[in-house]
Amino acid sequence: MKSFRIMAAVLALTGIFATGALAAPKEVTVATDATWPPMEMVDTNKHIVGFDIDFMNAVAKEAGFKVSFKNTAWDGIFAGVEAGQYDAIISSVTITEERKAKYDFSKPYINAGQVLIVPKAEKGTKVSDLKGKKIGAQIGTTGALEVKKVAGVELKTYDEVGLAFEDMAAGRVSGVVCDEPTAIIYALQKKEYNQKFKIVGKPFTKEAYGIVVKKGNKDLVALINKGIDAVKKKKIDEQLRKKWLK
Repeated sequence: MKSFRIMAAVLALTGIFATGALAAPKEVTVATDATWPPMEMVDTNKHIVGFDIDFMNAVAKEAGFKVSFKNTAWDGIFAGVEAGQYDAIISSVTITEERKAKYDFSKPYINAGQVLIVPKAEKGTKVSDLKGKKIGAQIGTTGALEVKKVAGVELKTYDEVGLAFEDMAAGRVSGVVCDEPTAIIYALQKKEYNQKFKIVGKPFTKEAYGIVVKKGNKDLVALINKGIDAVKKKKIDEQLRKKWLK
């Protein structure tokens, strides 16, 4: 009987050690709405690329897990992580108190503020200057929320921010509000727009992006934070800024 108990104890301890050794998931599935350049987008080869993608891959490498990406529409991306369709979200998600009440976040990994982009002929330099006009923003973003705060301005929302810029080029909206890195791509770097649009004023919000996981998944948050700390210590994030955000 004692031998049986000893063997059972040994097996139990072995199981504990094995569980500990496998605590880091072999693969983490991460959702992203790849319509938000330069943070996340689909290239000409139909690969998901961008700052967030490179950053998440670096985090995974440093923390010792594999990552796979799932291109997911923004309007359902949060419901998907709640339902367990994927483990995390990296998609230029601003950390807000409202979101923190529903989801868990990693440490902030980059700062980005909202800016206003307008046609070059527009004299207004802030959202309130466009009263009586329409301003476009991607649905469910902090940009859309900021426009809603301004009385007298009509918000027009889009599933993809690129559609807002298309409407502005066609004269259907008088401005677009989005994160500064994305604004730089559309207003300054895209050939079809850089002679038509301009960024006015400075970023009018202070925002930090975080990686989202399902509420209560503390182990995954800790694992991701471990990777973020290593990436920042090695200044990999600075290399990625030079690659994607300059």
